[in-house]
Order: sequence, then structure tokens, then C-alpha cells
Amino acid sequence: MFAEERHRLVTEQLSLSGKVGVADLSERFGITRETVRRDLAQLEQVGVLRRVHGGAVAAAKTSTAEQSHTARTTQNLAAKRRIAAKALELLPQGATSILLDAGTTTELLAGLLAEELAAPRAEELLVITHALPIAQRVSPALPLELIGGRVRGLTSAATGSHTLAQLDSLRPDIAFVGANGVDAGFGLSTPDALEAAVKTAIVGCARRVVVLADSSKLGETALVRFAALSDIDTLVTDREPDAELAAALEAADVEVVLA
Repeated sequence: MFAEERHRLVTEQLSLSGKVGVADLSERFGITRETVRRDLAQLEQVGVLRRVHGGAVAAAKTSTAEQSHTARTTQNLAAKRRIAAKALELLPQGATSILLDAGTTTELLAGLLAEELAAPRAEELLVITHALPIAQRVSPALPLELIGGRVRGLTSAATGSHTLAQLDSLRPDIAFVGANGVDAGFGLSTPDALEAAVKTAIVGCARRVVVLADSSKLGETALVRFAALSDIDTLVTDREPDAELAAALEAADVEVVLA
């Protein structure tokens, strides 16, 4: 098989799964691993991928890659809607304070809170968030406490020392948190250090922590770890984790809820 054909097939696989392995490509193409590494080096030079240990990832999946809020709202939308609906079922009865992290899935959950629970439970629910899109979804249907700080343009969420100080003074009943990566060894991660600090503060202050992550995030890592698997109580996702991640979640005593 010519190099051009191999490059095309590698590019197609990256678009489907986001990553490729040297050993797998060597077996698939019937070529040496050294030849595979040369192919990957050539594709890296033209910006198709980024080489990592054992293979390569798509350029869009590098540790600091981060899309805008607008771009993320249309990705994996059906799965995110199912996850948000399942997360709604996890709310405890009675008076409850709910901390919502920034993110498109938590934003969908905010919409469900405002649409389905505003009438029957408006007097007993308090929503707390640092994310402007979520605040707009919730208010004025439900009581809202907006955490301030310097708003990051890419996510429309407050970050910085002022945000962290406010979170440090809270003890909400339940927090719903987003993540860019959920990995067996690395834990929960996100590309930006400022966002990671806020997520760490959210995980640390809530009585119960529920992570909302569609299956594209499972087995992935971003630049900054904000929590270990053992720091969370529940993962809501749309697909069974692979064997390695499932074992790590079980060892960390994390409940996995499928949407």
C-alpha cells in the first residue's frame, strides 16, 4: 500500500475515533512500526495529528484544544440531552441547593430545571452557578445565586480568585460538573488552568458531586487535572465505559448511571 493511501486511511480513522495506535496501524497495513512512525511524523508536519505515546491523536484532541461554547452546543446533542434528563432524576427531594458548573450538558440540565421543576418546586430549589448561559436559562423561573469573577470569553464562565473565594464559602447539596476528559489513570481534566481551578473548588465544596460527560470524553485527557475519580460520587454518561475505566470507577466507588 502506497504512503498516500495509508495517510488517507489514518486521517479517516482519526476523524472517526480521534486517535490511532502504532501497533494497530502496523498490523492493519502490514508494515513495520518504524514505517508507521514515519507516516505519523509526516502527518504531524502538515497539522493533521499530534503524536503521543504509542500513537497519535487528532490535532483537535490535543491537551489544550478547546472549542467555543457556540461550537460545543451542537456536538453530541442527543446524548447530552439524555444525560441531562437522567441527571434531573438524581435531584433529592425537598429543599435543595444545586451548583451547576459551566458546560453545554449542564446548560441543558439548567433548561430542564427551569421548564419542569419551576412550578412544583420553585420555593425549595436554589440554583448556584458561575456560568452566564446557565444563569440565563434558570432566571427568573427559579431562585438563582450568581457567582461572580472575571468572565472567560470562550466559555462565558467566571474564573479567578474572586470566584474561588465565593465557592469556598459554600456547601451546596449537589453539584453537577462537566469535564473534557475522564480517564482511568489521570482522572478528570480540562484544557484551561483557570477553569480547572473553579472545577476543583466545585468538587471540593459540594456534598455530592455528579459528573456529566458524554461518551466522547471517556478515556480522554486534557491538559489540567481538576479531580481524581475518587473525588466524585456519580458519573452520568451515554455509553458503558471500557474495561479499564470501568474498573477504575468501581475501585473509586463511583456510581455509573447510563442515559
